[in-house]
Amino acid sequence: MATKRSFTHGYAPPAALGRVVTLSEFLATAGQLSLDEQKSVVDLALAMIQGTYAHLPMKRAMHAIDPVQALSLIQRQLTQLSAPMPERHFHDEMITIFVSLRDLHTNYILPSYFSRFTAFLPFYLEEVADGSKPGGTRYVASKVDFTHPQFKPGVSVHHWNGIPIARAVEMNAELNAGSNPDARHARGLEAMTLRPMDTSLPPDEEWVILEFERNGANNEIRLPWQVYEQSAVDGAALAQPGGTTNARRIGMDFQTERVRRAKVTLFFPAVAEKRFQLNAAREAGLAPSGDDSANPLPDILKCRVVDTPSGKFGYLRIYSFAPPFEGGPDNFLDQFFSTVISMLGQLPQTGLIVDVRGNGGGIIEAGERLLQLFTPNRITPERFDFINTPVTRQITSNSDDLKPWAASVAQAVETGSAYSQAFPLTPEDEANDVGQLYQGPLVLITDALIYSTTDMFSAGFRDHNIGPILGTAGNVGAGGANVWNYKDLRDSLPDVFKPLPKGTDMRVAIRRSTRVGAMVGMPLEELGVKLDAIHQMTENDVFNDNADLIARAAKLFEGRKVRRLAGAVDVSQGSRHLKLSTKNLTRVDVYLNGRPALSLDVKDGDTATDLKVAAGSGRIYLEGYDGDEFAVTFNLPVQ
Repeated sequence: MATKRSFTHGYAPPAALGRVVTLSEFLATAGQLSLDEQKSVVDLALAMIQGTYAHLPMKRAMHAIDPVQALSLIQRQLTQLSAPMPERHFHDEMITIFVSLRDLHTNYILPSYFSRFTAFLPFYLEEVADGSKPGGTRYVASKVDFTHPQFKPGVSVHHWNGIPIARAVEMNAELNAGSNPDARHARGLEAMTLRPMDTSLPPDEEWVILEFERNGANNEIRLPWQVYEQSAVDGAALAQPGGTTNARRIGMDFQTERVRRAKVTLFFPAVAEKRFQLNAAREAGLAPSGDDSANPLPDILKCRVVDTPSGKFGYLRIYSFAPPFEGGPDNFLDQFFSTVISMLGQLPQTGLIVDVRGNGGGIIEAGERLLQLFTPNRITPERFDFINTPVTRQITSNSDDLKPWAASVAQAVETGSAYSQAFPLTPEDEANDVGQLYQGPLVLITDALIYSTTDMFSAGFRDHNIGPILGTAGNVGAGGANVWNYKDLRDSLPDVFKPLPKGTDMRVAIRRSTRVGAMVGMPLEELGVKLDAIHQMTENDVFNDNADLIARAAKLFEGRKVRRLAGAVDVSQGSRHLKLSTKNLTRVDVYLNGRPALSLDVKDGDTATDLKVAAGSGRIYLEGYDGDEFAVTFNLPVQ
């Protein structure tokens, strides 16, 4: 069959991208590190990895690597040169060492003349099940942002620069730092068409030649790589601001968050514009009004009622735990939490699907504090520890917020312990300050792109027995750490961590996270979270709002009880009249101001009783049981 060949035409970049240039035009303006600057970068990377990297022993064991030796070799090579290494060669060497860690927290970030830019092709590629063969997949263009007579959403791409597409994705996956094959594959697939140049160099080729099939006919197209500078909105809040409570409590794959924001800008211009308007209003000190007040985070949170073959359920999508604005983590936490609570009140209590696919993480407390809304169980936040080195001993002794870790890090000189004591980053009281608000059963949907805070949220979902987890891949991203920017290291130890040249930057996993519950003490890094079921994405999912995926998730509600516990109080003549409404419960225990008040046997429907306690300010807390199973709680403020 003959293949029709064509070039792109009619492409008009979205206005939100600003100035767009070809890759060759961009490279002509890129800068260069001097030999002394290259030496400085390597010296400081070596100090960071050797002195602070929490996962160094695990990575050496699991991947048979030695990043300290690799950096030492480059250090030696540079001392023997009279001129700098070729720019691309130097960055390739540094990226290769950091990628070998298989850790998306720990990054070498290119100089600002690269890292402020994103290279892209004007379409998005996704993998779907191929119904023609069991277990088979194919790659479809799900979104197309240019005009072409044949290349439309839904076309199947089967060759990439003459390489079979599956092999091309596999090769790209090995250039990414995911901790397991599923994670590397997912990131390799995204990077086929979107490459923020924070942690990866520009593409080698200036254009790609795609062979694709549409309506049974083969076609070929040549698409040039293009480059745009990231806007202030796309870059906002990714640099961790100083001086706030949560500034050093970040758990995020910054690259996945960059890609998420780029996708919004490229393919969802209305959402991007709304985000821009809201951020402009925040900068002006204005609160959201009208429809915006209902969801002031339109590119981060979304909810709706879904009608499936198993019934009607609530659906909550959480795209990120990272602030979309520069107001600081603390401001974001309050807005994020209150918006989720508002959304839960709009959804049926028959069952809730929480979908965190593509969520690269953000503020650790944002994820861990959310768990309490979905379970009667008290939430135990994950614990974090430092690797014990002379550098972490100095860091923990210099900072008031790190004092809990300081004693055990200092004592390691005597004990020889590899890690410090472990403490939570999310205060346990804050992880339980509201309690359960959604009483129906839950299902969590994950994929291999989730990372860090979102992995911790998923691990907490599992460790607190909230509900089954459905994955669209065989594993999650499996990132278990608190990540610090180089700025945080420099603020802590300016004599050790000198300034980096020309906007070069680094990040490091400085505190390792460990699980709670039945998995207490186990690291989350590399191991991930056990899934209950796997759904292979379909073409119907890609082009019909995840219809098959949601139906598969809804099926997991079958056989699970929908429980209800609510209460109301009437104060009269010095006593409280308590009315309970219950479903699928046999007993309710009543606590007043934290102390047991009474225990009632109940049936479905209403139950009324008097509390023989004087009127006044207080709080009633209800615990519902189904037989011996602790099933549901309800908080009731009373005057």
